[in-house]
Amino acid sequence: MLLQRIKEAFPSSGNVLYASLDNLWFATHSLLDLVDYHVLHGGTHLFLDEIHYLPNWQTILKNIYDDYPGLSIVYTGSSLLKIDRKQGDLSRRQRVYSLPGLSLREYMVYEGIGNWPALSLEDLQQSHVELSREISAACKVQGVFEKYLSQGYYPFYKGNEDVYPDLLGAIVTQVLEGDYPAIEAVQPSTIRKARKMLMILAENPPQTPNFSRLCQELETDYKLGINMLFALERAGLLNLLEASGASLKNLSRPAKIYCENSNLMQALVPQPSIGTIRECFFLNQLRLDHKLVYPAQGDFLVDDTFLYEVGGHKKSFEQIKDMPNSFLAVDNTEIGHGNRIPLWCFGFLY
Repeated sequence: MLLQRIKEAFPSSGNVLYASLDNLWFATHSLLDLVDYHVLHGGTHLFLDEIHYLPNWQTILKNIYDDYPGLSIVYTGSSLLKIDRKQGDLSRRQRVYSLPGLSLREYMVYEGIGNWPALSLEDLQQSHVELSREISAACKVQGVFEKYLSQGYYPFYKGNEDVYPDLLGAIVTQVLEGDYPAIEAVQPSTIRKARKMLMILAENPPQTPNFSRLCQELETDYKLGINMLFALERAGLLNLLEASGASLKNLSRPAKIYCENSNLMQALVPQPSIGTIRECFFLNQLRLDHKLVYPAQGDFLVDDTFLYEVGGHKKSFEQIKDMPNSFLAVDNTEIGHGNRIPLWCFGFLY
């Protein structure tokens, strides 16, 4: 994406430099020397990839920013990075953007099916019938949705459909064996335990297992187990859902644990539960701009206001009847009515 940006914005400029910090060249050369050479020869823009492979990267970037005021810098790194930390005082010098995978809406644009605008949750709740009718007239939306759930979240699925699960497995390996130790300085034994934790959690229903027992199975202590759990979340491999009204002492024990997205879940788990896939999708598509917690009734409480139950097309309001602002997100449904909204519609929020 950085290279694409360079080609689009600077098609004939010799003042732009791209470098990946995982390149072997940096084993014997410093980034500061490269920047000095680049600026000396008229460089104005610097695009740095895999920044987390550079020790003390925040301090080094701060020094570059201060010493070369005419240089524009763009950098990317693993989601494991705590880039909001104030080490190196970059907080006042940078704009941070976290890139999620494709929404269902973006996937349909990418596939050339159609281009519809993103909606706010409130607009979707009020106008989902109109949206459903328009999109259902343009395509067999349920079939598109089912394909997206298994192959559609990461753009590199295109052209790699036959090996897509293998590619996701390779990415998991890269995150755990490459990014994780580069950022957290963990031991090889911790990497093996984190991989085993990921597989155990992916293969189980979303309810949290007995965490003390899980730590015993992983042959690790509770503190390291919690650290691994939140590292897997930061890495974009898990989504953690806390309980509504959770006390401060219980915030480290989420009420439910999901794979970060349905593509990843189906690559890691041979026969995942369809109910878990549905909930995984709902959480994944809403978490970007909304706060979700696990309520006493229903599946998700959104922004402390809207109560949602997720299920198949026969799902009823029985479990959340008489609850204010309650909705159903139902699968295998092209067009809903009232507070009964097709599940696929929630892929149009970004």
